[in-house]
Amino acid sequence: MAVTRVELAGRAYEVRVGPDLLSRLAEECGALLRKQAVPIVTDENVHRLWGETVERALADAGKTPRWMVHPAGEGAKSWDGLSRTVEWLLSEGVERGDHIVALGGGVIGDLTGFAASMLKRGCGLVQVPTTLLAQVDSSVGGKTAINVAAGKNLVGAFHQPALVLADTEVLGTLPEREMRCGYAEVIKYGILGDADFFAWCEEHGAAVLAQDHGALEKAITTSVEAKARIVAEDERETSGARALLNFGHTFGHALEAATGFSDRLLHGEAVAAGMVLAARYSARRGSCSLNDAERVTAAIDAVGLPSEIAAMALDCSGDELTAHMLHDKKMDAGTLPFVLLRGIGEAFLARDVALSDVAAFLSEQLQAH
Repeated sequence: MAVTRVELAGRAYEVRVGPDLLSRLAEECGALLRKQAVPIVTDENVHRLWGETVERALADAGKTPRWMVHPAGEGAKSWDGLSRTVEWLLSEGVERGDHIVALGGGVIGDLTGFAASMLKRGCGLVQVPTTLLAQVDSSVGGKTAINVAAGKNLVGAFHQPALVLADTEVLGTLPEREMRCGYAEVIKYGILGDADFFAWCEEHGAAVLAQDHGALEKAITTSVEAKARIVAEDERETSGARALLNFGHTFGHALEAATGFSDRLLHGEAVAAGMVLAARYSARRGSCSLNDAERVTAAIDAVGLPSEIAAMALDCSGDELTAHMLHDKKMDAGTLPFVLLRGIGEAFLARDVALSDVAAFLSEQLQAH
C-alpha cells in the first residue's frame, strides 16, 4: 500500500492506494467510525458490486452500514439528489463529529462531500473512490459540487475529507470506457507539470488500462502526489497554482454542455479532447511547439480517447461552444483565464485570451478532417 499525505494548514489527511482496502474498511477508518451505525452514500451499481464486501468488513468490526443508494449517473448530482441526501443523513441522526462514507465515483464523491460540508455546518467525510478518475482526481483536494441548469459544478464548497481509500481491486469491475476516462486525468498530470511522467505514460498507458498492478499503482500514486502538492500550495484556488489542475477542463466542460452532460461524452472523454484543444491552441498562440501539441494528441489517440471534435458531429458552432464557457466558475472580473502550455510539463494560466479568438479556433477544429 502506498500512502500520500495531503498537507494543509493546521491539518493533514492520508490518501492510501492499494488492493483490498474495501475489505478492511473498518480497520482502515479506525476511530473515524465512532458509532455502530455507519452512514454510507453510494449508487446502485457500486452497491450491487461491492455492498456485500462492505457489509462483511463492517460486521467483522461490530458495525452496521446504513445505506443511501442513488441511481447511477450524473443525474444524482443535482438539487434533488443533494436535498434527499441531506434529509436522509438528518433522519439517520448523523452528528457533526461523525464521518460519512462516500463510496463511488466522482458523482457520489462530489454529492456526498457537498452534503457533508452543509450538514450541521460541516461533518466528517471519508472518500472511498471506486473509479480511476475519482481515485486520481476528484476524491482528493476537497472540491465538492452539484450541477445546475447553468452548468456543471457551479454550486458547491471546499470540504476536505479526513481520509481517502483508493482500492485498486475495485477497478477490476470498471468498463473499459470508464478506465479510459480516468486515464485522461492521469496523463493530465504529466502534461501540466511533469514531462518525465508524461513520457512514462506514453510508454505504459496500455499497461495502466490493462490494470497491470505495478503500472496502475504507479499511475495512481504519482497522480495523487502531484495533486497533493498543488492542493497544499493553493487549497482554495486563490493563487493560481491549483487552477493548473483545470488543464483541458474549460474546453472540456463546453463540450460536455454541447452534448447535454450525457453519456454521449463522458467527463474524462471531454477532458481528453479538451487537453488536445488546449495544446493546439497553445501552439496556435506560439507559446508551445506544434510537436508538443502533436505528442499530446498522439498520447490521447493511443489509448482510444477522443481527440478530434470534428468527429463528434456536434450541432453547434465555435461561438456557441465559447458561450458555454461564460458560465465557467473560473470567470473573474468578466474574463476567463485559460490553462495553456509552454511545453509538455509546463502549464501556465493565460489571462489575456480573447474568447473571439477561441471561437474562431474552435470553428476551425469543428471543420477539420
